[in-house]
Amino acid sequence: MAEPEVEISASAEPDVEMALAGAEEEAVDGENGDIGGPFVEDDVERPNPQTVFLEYLRSPIVELMVGSGDEATLLTAHKALITQSPYFAEKLADHSEGTRRLDLPKESLDAVGCFLQYQYTGEYFPRRIASNPDGLEADPSVPPVDDTGAQLLKHARVYTLAEKLGMPELKTLAHSKIHRINSTAVGEIAYARYVYGNTPSTDDTIRKPVAAFWATRSHVLRHEAEQEFRQMCLEFPQFGFDVLSLVLDQREKRSAARDEETPVKGSSRKRMRPSVHI
Repeated sequence: MAEPEVEISASAEPDVEMALAGAEEEAVDGENGDIGGPFVEDDVERPNPQTVFLEYLRSPIVELMVGSGDEATLLTAHKALITQSPYFAEKLADHSEGTRRLDLPKESLDAVGCFLQYQYTGEYFPRRIASNPDGLEADPSVPPVDDTGAQLLKHARVYTLAEKLGMPELKTLAHSKIHRINSTAVGEIAYARYVYGNTPSTDDTIRKPVAAFWATRSHVLRHEAEQEFRQMCLEFPQFGFDVLSLVLDQREKRSAARDEETPVKGSSRKRMRPSVHI
C-alpha cells in the first residue's frame, strides 16, 4: 500500500493532518434482498445483548495485580470479559480451578483501568464527543493544554497495551484520542520518546504521524524545546532519520514541480571533481 504524502509547509501556521487509520469508520446498513425486489428479513435469531452481558457477569472473577512493589494494585474483573483478549485467554487457559490471578508488573495501572472500562462499557475516559469530531469530554483534573505529555502518554499507553492484548478496536480508539489532545512542543517530545521507545519500527500507524508532525513544524517547535528535540534525535536516531527523510522528500517534490513549470535547457549538472595530484 502506497504511503501517504506529507506536505512540509514553509510557514509555521499549518499543522499536520494526522490520518487515523480506520479510527472513524462509518456504520454500514445491513439491508438484504435482491436488486429491485422487496426487503427480505433473515430468520437468524440474534442473542439478546442484555442476556449476553449477564452471562459475562456470571463468569468467575479474575484478579489482576498491576505494577510492582509499593505501586502494585489489585484489580478484579470477570473472566468472560477479559478473555476476549487473546493474551488473557491464553494466560487463563490453565486456571480452570483455584485462584485466578495474573501478575502484570510492567503495565500501567491507568492503561489497564482503561482497558477494563472499555470491556465493560465500550469506551474509556475521556470519551469522544459525538457533537465534536475533534474533541474529548472535559477532564477537570488536567490542564486544557498538555505541557508535559501526560495526556498524550495516557492514550499511547492504552495503544501499546491494546497491541499486546490483541485488541485492535481498542488500539484504534486510543490512536484516535491521541490526535484530539492540545499539546506543547515539550509534551510532543515526551510523547515521541514513548512512541519510539515502546513501538516496533514497523508500526507506521503511530510512528509516521509523529515524524510528520515534527517534519512539518520542527522549524518552530525546535526553538520551543530545542534541548529536548536534540536529545530525542541523539537518543533515537531513527526519529531524526524519519523526520529528515520527510523534509528532504518534500523538498525534492517541490524542486521537481518547479523544474516541470520552468524547464531549462541543459539543466543537468555534473559535480566538479577536485584535482588530485599523486
